Amino acid sequence: MIEWFTGLQLAVALASGVLCLTLGLVGRTPSDLTLGAVALVELLLIAQLVVSIVAPMIGNAATGSMLEFYTYLVSAILLPLAGAAWALIERSRWSTVILGVVCLSVAVMVYRMLQIWTALPA
Repeated sequence: MIEWFTGLQLAVALASGVLCLTLGLVGRTPSDLTLGAVALVELLLIAQLVVSIVAPMIGNAATGSMLEFYTYLVSAILLPLAGAAWALIERSRWSTVILGVVCLSVAVMVYRMLQIWTALPA
């Protein structure tokens, strides 16, 4: 993982989460703004997948468990897709709140992936 890219992912996921939560709690249904924010989070996760595949080839190998890292990564990639599908099927204010929770969950998972990638060997 690249630290500055991870920081960017965290900032975007947190900002998207707060935006979606706020809009959902004031009663807004899913819109282009909220789904676009979630799509940006998803795009950054796909880029992280590419980075995590290429990084070991150029000397930035993970020191933690690769199985655990990729489990987090694949799960994080699936979360925004599931949240967006939910928001498109059930267009209510609570769907927007769910999008916010998804983005905040992705932020936590990205931080955990950084911890796994940079773990000190035992």
